Amino acid sequence: MKCLFGFLFLFATSSIAQSRIFTILPLGVKGGGDEGNLSCYMVAAVGTNNYVCLDAGTLNAGLQKAIRNHIIKGSPEEFIRNNIKGYLISHGHLDHLSGLILNSPDDGPKNIYVLPFVKEVLKEKYFTPQGWTNFANEGETPLNKYHYVTLEVAKESPLTGTNLFVTAFPLSHGSPYKSSAFLIRSGINYLLYLGDTGADAMEQSNNLELLWAYVAPLVQAKKLKAIFIECSFQNEQPNNKLFGHLTPKLLLNELHNLTEVAGEKNMREVSIVITHIKPGGSHETLIKKQLSEGKGKMKFIYPVQGNRVDF
Repeated sequence: MKCLFGFLFLFATSSIAQSRIFTILPLGVKGGGDEGNLSCYMVAAVGTNNYVCLDAGTLNAGLQKAIRNHIIKGSPEEFIRNNIKGYLISHGHLDHLSGLILNSPDDGPKNIYVLPFVKEVLKEKYFTPQGWTNFANEGETPLNKYHYVTLEVAKESPLTGTNLFVTAFPLSHGSPYKSSAFLIRSGINYLLYLGDTGADAMEQSNNLELLWAYVAPLVQAKKLKAIFIECSFQNEQPNNKLFGHLTPKLLLNELHNLTEVAGEKNMREVSIVITHIKPGGSHETLIKKQLSEGKGKMKFIYPVQGNRVDF
């Protein structure tokens, strides 16, 4: 009987492990203001320690917290140098890339994956002799530590040093400013990460409509495990003060648009990870309340800095 119980236990735990595809370690989850907790999500295939960063607002401080939480071992500097294999930067705002810039002197050679408009911002505004030493391979006086990989819209590219792949899409972030979404694939499964974005109606854009049309078949096939999407402000934020961001009402409207294409039953299987909440006071509590009141049967997750989550 003991042998049978042991076999069943091992079978059950193995099945659970096999159902998890992605390991996510949030190094920063806030939407500006808290300089030690800015947008950055490390992702790896479950069972590996080869990560890429979805944005890189905070690196070292987030890794310190993960070490205190016994999620990873070693020093932040070693982990950045050895275990982070590349960076996917959604746009050029400082709260999404300051960790990359500040830690670049101690980092190792790796790729920075960007759509063309993001590369231009990095080349012209940050990795310059006037702004910061140019550790990249393009621009003025390059040191060639980082290599820009320019992504093409809706075309999949491998992520070097991992068994992951990425497909990039443009977003509108306070027109005419642009941002990016990254669809990450491991095997036949996916997760979708959106950088900062406004709603199509507010942005006079169809970027989210096109993105939903692309991922809807993945939702229907039960291959899309999670959507990481921002909700920066509460519903009371005036439209002229959104600055290319979402409120609970606007986010729910966009998720409804995806549901219309993908099907309500299928959307229940997708985890909706809320990112980029602006810090301060009861702001986060109110956003959660407003999402909860209108969420229907959607599965919302609120990531915590330094706490691992698997999908």
